[in-house]
Amino acid sequence: MARPRASSCSLWEGGPSQVDTFDPKPLLARLNGKDVPESIAKDIPRIARAPLTNLYASPYQFKRHGQSGIPVSEIFPEIGQCIDDICVLRSCRHNSPIHAPAEYMALTGTPIGDRPSLGSWIYYGLGSDNKNLPGFVVLLAGRSNRRAGWSSGFLPAQYQATVAQATGIPNLTMPTSTTANRRLAQLEFIAELNRRHHDTYLGGSDLEARIQSYELAYRMQSAAPEAFDLSKETRETKQLYGIGDKDTNEFGTYCLLARRLVERGVRFVQIRSGGWDAHGNLRKNHDPQAKKTDKPIAGLLRDLKRTGLLERTLVVWGGEFGRTPTAENPGPTPGRNHSPSGYSMWLAGGGVKGGQVIGATDPVGYAAIERPIHPNDLHATILHAFGIHQKRLFFSHNNRRELVTVNGGQIIHEVFGS
Repeated sequence: MARPRASSCSLWEGGPSQVDTFDPKPLLARLNGKDVPESIAKDIPRIARAPLTNLYASPYQFKRHGQSGIPVSEIFPEIGQCIDDICVLRSCRHNSPIHAPAEYMALTGTPIGDRPSLGSWIYYGLGSDNKNLPGFVVLLAGRSNRRAGWSSGFLPAQYQATVAQATGIPNLTMPTSTTANRRLAQLEFIAELNRRHHDTYLGGSDLEARIQSYELAYRMQSAAPEAFDLSKETRETKQLYGIGDKDTNEFGTYCLLARRLVERGVRFVQIRSGGWDAHGNLRKNHDPQAKKTDKPIAGLLRDLKRTGLLERTLVVWGGEFGRTPTAENPGPTPGRNHSPSGYSMWLAGGGVKGGQVIGATDPVGYAAIERPIHPNDLHATILHAFGIHQKRLFFSHNNRRELVTVNGGQIIHEVFGS
C-alpha cells in the first residue's frame, strides 16, 4: 500500500444524520411515530437510552449504487456513483453530544480541546513536501471559531494550520510600494532580532514559530497565489466540481483548491463547512446542505482518481456526531437531536478498499452495536494509511510521552482489505 501524500479531511459541523445519508433503516418506516420497542431498546447502550420515544422515518429514499450495491441516500446521487471507491464506517461512536467537545474528540482524540489536531500531528511527523507552502491548510467554507480543530496544541506552534479562504491566504500580497529585495532585507533583519531575543531569553516554540512563519510567508508570496489561481483549470474540470453553479460554486471551489494543494505537496488539507444541525425541519436543512456538497465532493474523488492522485491521497468525510432516529420538535416538520452513539463516516483513496461497509448500528440507528469505532481508532487508521505507527509518533510534554491516539486506538485493518 502506497503511503498517501496528503489527507483531505472534510468536517461538517452540526452532524449529518446517519439514517438519512449512509445508514438506511427500513424499520423506521414501519415504526414511524412509535416508541422504540423494548426488544430493541434493551440492547441499546445506556449512553443512547434517552429519549427513545417518537421514532421518525427518514423522508428520503435509498438507492443501491455501483458493483458493491451499497445503498446511499437520494440526497447524495453523485457521491453514490463513487461508492465503489468508498469505505463506509457505520459504527462510529463516542460519548459527547455537545458540538464543541464532540468536534474536539473527532479531531484531537479528547473532548477538552487542548491537544494537537490530527493534521498537526501528521505535519509534525512527516513534514511538508513543498517548502514554499504550509504543510497543513484549513479551508473555511463556513463560519467556524473552533480553532482547537486545527491547533498544534502542545506541539511546537509551527505545526498549527494555515487558515485560508477561496481567495487565498489572507495578507499575503506584497505591498505595491515594496520590492522583493527590500522585503527580503526586512525579513532578514527581523529574523536576526528574533534570534537574538530567542538566544538571550531562551524563547519557546511560539517565537521559533514566528521566525519560521516570516520565512514561510516570504516564500508563499510567490507559490501560494499560483496554488489558489483557478484560471488555468479547464472548463471541464470546473464543471466537474460544480463551479459556476449557484448551489455548488462555493464548496466546489474549496474542493478544487484542496486538490491543487494536495498535488503541490501540502500534507494535510481540512475543509470545514457547517449547517447540518437539523433540530427542526430536517428536509429544509439537509436538502440544501447536501445539494451544495454532493457534486463537489464527488468531483474531488473523480478528479483525484483520473489524475492518479487518489491512490496516495486519503479522503475522509464526516462530522462530529450523528443524529437521533427519533423526532425532535415533533409536528409537521420534525428534526433530529444530536447523537454520538452511532454515526457514519467514510474513507476513500490512500490504500483504502472501496465498495465496503464496516460496522453497524442497531435496527433503528441509535447506537453502534457491531464493530464500534472510536475517534482514536479512526486516527490510528489514518496514521497507518500514512505509514505512521501510532505508538512511534510521540512528543514529550510535561514529562509524558504523548501519543496521537492518547492511550487507545486500534487500527481498523478491514479498511484496507486486511
